[in-house]
Amino acid sequence: MKKQDSLAVVILAAGKGTRMKSDHPKVMHEVAGRPMINWIIDTAESLKPEKIIVVTAPDMDDVEDAVHPHPCVVQKQQRGTGDAVKPALPLLKGFKGKVLILLGDEPFLNKTVLKKMIAQDGLSVMAVRPPSNKGLGRMVVNDNGTLDTIIEEKDCNAAQKKIALCNAGNFCIPAKHLTGWLDKLKTNNKQKEYYLVDVPKLAAKDGFETHVVETKARCVWGINTRAELAQHECVAQNELREKAMKNGATLIDPSSVHLSFDTKIGRDVLIEPNVFIGKGVKIGNGAVIHAYTHIEGAEIESDAEIGPFARIRPKSMVKQGASIGNFIEVNRSVVGPKAKAKHMSYLGDAVIGERANIGAGTVIANYDGFNKHQTVIGKEAFIGTNSTIIAPVTVGPGALIAAGSTITKDAPKNSLAIGRSHQTNYAGWASEYRKVKAGEC
Repeated sequence: MKKQDSLAVVILAAGKGTRMKSDHPKVMHEVAGRPMINWIIDTAESLKPEKIIVVTAPDMDDVEDAVHPHPCVVQKQQRGTGDAVKPALPLLKGFKGKVLILLGDEPFLNKTVLKKMIAQDGLSVMAVRPPSNKGLGRMVVNDNGTLDTIIEEKDCNAAQKKIALCNAGNFCIPAKHLTGWLDKLKTNNKQKEYYLVDVPKLAAKDGFETHVVETKARCVWGINTRAELAQHECVAQNELREKAMKNGATLIDPSSVHLSFDTKIGRDVLIEPNVFIGKGVKIGNGAVIHAYTHIEGAEIESDAEIGPFARIRPKSMVKQGASIGNFIEVNRSVVGPKAKAKHMSYLGDAVIGERANIGAGTVIANYDGFNKHQTVIGKEAFIGTNSTIIAPVTVGPGALIAAGSTITKDAPKNSLAIGRSHQTNYAGWASEYRKVKAGEC
């Protein structure tokens, strides 16, 4: 892009998700844990434009929230891509640079290709040769490589439908001419819509060439169906796994590991098969994530061990060298360095000290039906098996909770806390009981 050229980006995001059979806006469907609109916003921001404007349909408050602080404008009626740009024009008043117009359902736009589009004199349009050209406009190119015309598929004849080069839907247009060309658009097509693809024809009449900038298709182009969404998810997952492995993590069965767009994985991390990692997860160097583990919104520090069959929920932290074993759920809790919870426990709203040991079957009852309460378990405390700790409770450092206890009061430092009924034995009772039951049969 030339130094004198300033840039504005308009993202068309008014699709209602009709073909996806969804009640949600199309651009709010997620790829690798992030709405597709935010993939586009991230790419647009990397171009450092003066402004980014998002065009939505009425009642798309969730899209407005997702793209904040960038402004949204509303296309009240869906009358084609050419009409969709018009609501953005008031926010472009007085702008003298170039306007990059992007489709909000194309999350994998290439930044380098967009820069090539912006650098062209006059107009530019992105082209692609996807595995299937179904549903895409066909591009007729002049001998010098500039655009002759774009024909929407529904307006194509049999020969034109065979053209492999397709319209990717993204344009770069000089701002000072944009309003005039949009005002001249007609609806003389089978859809009776205002097509943005007709702008190059109008520009040619004014002496402007439209340059064709081709990009590679990583999968199907654009997302209109659930199947296409799934294909984009596959591409994203493969790239996230490849990145993790290049950065020094071992994924034993990469295809069975699900990552999120913001997953951070350190060096020498080992991830076993069938692991799901949701948004907001950071895994430190040397950690081991065993099979069938689910982690979201949590931090796993270095050399910690998680699973198998563990669930680490949001706002949790497993500190360095700690061990969370099979069938353990950790929720909004901090598990201290080298602390252990190896078998079948629920740890909710807890702060667990260094080297504390949580016995099998321990349940921290953090919810009273109205509010959540915190439990603090001190350094090197020992919680016996099958114990229930009813929050709010503090178990002091070095304290020992006897197996099978229900704890409702604080246990002081280095104390023994026993919260269970006294055992009573009735000699011979079992034999007499069996005789009675046998006589009933």
